[in-house]
Amino acid sequence: MSNPKHALFWMTVYLLIVATVCALIYEPISTAFMANWVFNTLISVVLVIGIGLTYRQVFILQPELEWIALFRTGRTGLSVKQEPRLLKPLARQLGDDFKRDRFTLSAMSLRTVLDGIRSRMDESREISRYMISLLIFLGLLGTFWGLLGTIEAVGSVIINLDISNQNFAQVFSELQAGLLKPLDGMGTAFSSSLLGLGGSLILGFLDIQAGHAQNRFYDGLEEWLTGLTHLIDARDLVEKPASSSTPKTSTELANELMNLEEENRQLKAKLGLLDDE
Repeated sequence: MSNPKHALFWMTVYLLIVATVCALIYEPISTAFMANWVFNTLISVVLVIGIGLTYRQVFILQPELEWIALFRTGRTGLSVKQEPRLLKPLARQLGDDFKRDRFTLSAMSLRTVLDGIRSRMDESREISRYMISLLIFLGLLGTFWGLLGTIEAVGSVIINLDISNQNFAQVFSELQAGLLKPLDGMGTAFSSSLLGLGGSLILGFLDIQAGHAQNRFYDGLEEWLTGLTHLIDARDLVEKPASSSTPKTSTELANELMNLEEENRQLKAKLGLLDDE
């Protein structure tokens, strides 16, 4: 089966590239971040949590691979504490029959096990997908929040502007001071959009790599179970008791033949009585 370290390598390389780019443009990013550091800190925290959850999706595959390797070696005595998480349906289905590559599953049981494992893997990815959507939402929320502040500040500047004053230098100075708040709102809008969409882009790539690792793990598991499991058909289960029954002795066959002749004689007698009537 595929080793998840390959996906971890590309995820780490991608994060290093992103960190290098951020270091090269540190000054504009820091300026945009400080436009509204409270809101942008929230976006950064969500991004870090999403990265940790995505790495966790790949890390949890390693114990599953170790459990499969331990199972295939034929070692017995696996305790409940060593029971896997994603492969729990398979472990429960096998029970205590830990024989290396020699176990039996019906076709329906195999499909049920694989469907259970697939549902567990999809469930583990739902949180990371939610984090991607949450980053986009926070970016849009910051955008609208900044635009609302900009509109409110512009309205306040227009209302407080006194054009009756003949001192145009003073009017221009008041207008210049009043436009600082709308600019702050625009900074909040653009900075939150930048961080939110950039964070969703980073988590999107990491989620793709985690999905590739899980798909390769699932494909390898399916190939292993299909190739090494003896699939039992329902017709074999029905025919097996009949074929395994012991042959009857000659005495039993003779007794059955005598019973059949007696029943035939009685039937003929009844038919004769009906003809007489």
